[in-house]
Amino acid sequence: MVTLKERQICAIKQMLNLNQPQTKTVAAEPVWKILIYDRVGQDIISPLISIRELRELGVTLHVQLHSARDSIPDVPAIYFCAPTDENLGRICQDFQNGLYDVYHLNFISPISRQKLEDLASAALQANCVANIHRVYDQYVNFITLEDDMFVLKHQNSDNLSYYAINRANTQDVEMEGIMDSIVDSLFSVFVTLGNVPIIRCPKNTAAEMVARKLEKKLRENLWDARNNLFHLDASQAGAFSFQRPLLIILDRNVDMATPLHHTWTYQALAHDVLELALNRVVVEDDEKPVGGARPKGRSCDLDSRDRFWVSHKGSPFPTVAEAIQEELEQYRNSEDEIKKLKSTMGIDAESEVAFSMVNDNTARLTSAVNSLPQLMELKRLIDMHTKIATAILNCIKARRLDSFFELEEKIMSKAALDRSLTEILSEAEFGTPEDKMRLFIIHYICNGISDAEYQRLETILQEAGCDLSAMPYIQRWKSIMQRSSMPVNSHYEGGGTKTVSMFSKLVSQGSSFVMEGVKNLVVKRHNLPVTKITEQLMECRSGGEIDDYVYLDPKLLKGGETAPKNRAPFQDAIVFIVGGGNYIEYQNLVDFIKQKQTSNSTRRIIYGASTLNNAKQFLKQLSLLGQEIKNTN
Repeated sequence: MVTLKERQICAIKQMLNLNQPQTKTVAAEPVWKILIYDRVGQDIISPLISIRELRELGVTLHVQLHSARDSIPDVPAIYFCAPTDENLGRICQDFQNGLYDVYHLNFISPISRQKLEDLASAALQANCVANIHRVYDQYVNFITLEDDMFVLKHQNSDNLSYYAINRANTQDVEMEGIMDSIVDSLFSVFVTLGNVPIIRCPKNTAAEMVARKLEKKLRENLWDARNNLFHLDASQAGAFSFQRPLLIILDRNVDMATPLHHTWTYQALAHDVLELALNRVVVEDDEKPVGGARPKGRSCDLDSRDRFWVSHKGSPFPTVAEAIQEELEQYRNSEDEIKKLKSTMGIDAESEVAFSMVNDNTARLTSAVNSLPQLMELKRLIDMHTKIATAILNCIKARRLDSFFELEEKIMSKAALDRSLTEILSEAEFGTPEDKMRLFIIHYICNGISDAEYQRLETILQEAGCDLSAMPYIQRWKSIMQRSSMPVNSHYEGGGTKTVSMFSKLVSQGSSFVMEGVKNLVVKRHNLPVTKITEQLMECRSGGEIDDYVYLDPKLLKGGETAPKNRAPFQDAIVFIVGGGNYIEYQNLVDFIKQKQTSNSTRRIIYGASTLNNAKQFLKQLSLLGQEIKNTN
């Protein structure tokens, strides 16, 4: 099955091939060209296509649209940018200055008729109409981070954030703009997939606003005979099976504990403590900088080209540390084998006699030498993951993240704590003020708390240097949720954890990871609130709060809003979170759908979000919202 990521890569590569379909035959010499993109275009391409791949596609130079650029004649220029006034102004300037002989203009989302006419008149004035070879709407206005995960924005994502959507003083016009922006990107996702979904969402939320606008946009396109984007030819048939996918649009408010939860899996930890962004993480070098210089950072790419990452990004951290150690042992064994072969053949001594007994050993050495490039790549990956895992381990030990994770799992699964929260939060060495705040908010959301206890804990947190400005917002959110049909406490079951024997392999093999003092926690499988809702909707179960979910089918001329009875379960779903997603939810859905696979049916879930936030970013947004409430009271 073709994934969303593969389809988007295919669309970008076709664009870089001057919008000609790529042929399967051995490619001739590529046409050399330059690529000019804005920041949105850069964010879309960056996780998909490496610089080496760009070169192979004939891109000799890739530059920012708003940078100072010299005229380069005789080479086609491919523009890849959003059709904003600022970008179009700069393109018109390039026409005036006659920077290039051939222009291929590709807009990330559709350019309006009015803007296209303005562009045409600018080209007339600059006398370069003949130089503009193509103008394309690309419908790729989203960022694919995994085969089954996408976000809408990375840079300048604040205008799609939880804060932007939930601010008290957001004007109606601003809100419309935010919703239109989300709908524009979701529409691009379905054009890329080649499928029209059935949409479900909770009533009276931002998710419903998005759902209704998207349904209208899809319906209008389906009934537009001239511009229907879903009548694809047979070679481009939809990414899914004959069954239509289910699009579940949810509001971030459905689960506020998970975005603050301390985590224990590799990818989510990299996002939480190392700020993983667009599949890249920067790890500071060990060497101390000279003088007052800033420490140097090493940029590490973590994507599907990295076999180790693909296998272990969803694994608990201790498992990752053990796996790195095993890979290192394998590498050392292979290296030793080559050294032994060389010495038995006397190659080190370069003696004449050695070469008379090469028959059997030559074949083995040739095979070993041929495997050297793979060995070098393996060594590079081992070194990189050792560096990343060490940086994460240092954070775990310094901030006691294993204990925070264990405590939060207990709170979410309503298990008794070994010590009282008062005692835990009073401990000076236990985590940062931010870690304590996250633990406290999760406790507040998941458990009832008396006013007296709240005041006692509030004093302790203030003494620990915590910023409590998020609390007025969280209190308001909880009271609204309790009045609505969505009781907060019943959503969480938490997996709970069990501690298994200490990392035997790491201790016995003299590992580079010093794991003393870190708990080897094994998490029990459990479904988070978003996963529970997804399961109920995919299985078409009735009962509970999802009975109230809106049902929209863009293919029906008259929109029926009640789900048909006795419908077969959905094989494919896209789960989209308005107001920001996170890797914890993504991993939970990945684990859930893995369990659902059977020999005769493949089920798939794609996870999407307007933005991707780690706990620090999310807490900051909650603090801003809390401050606003405080200022108005």
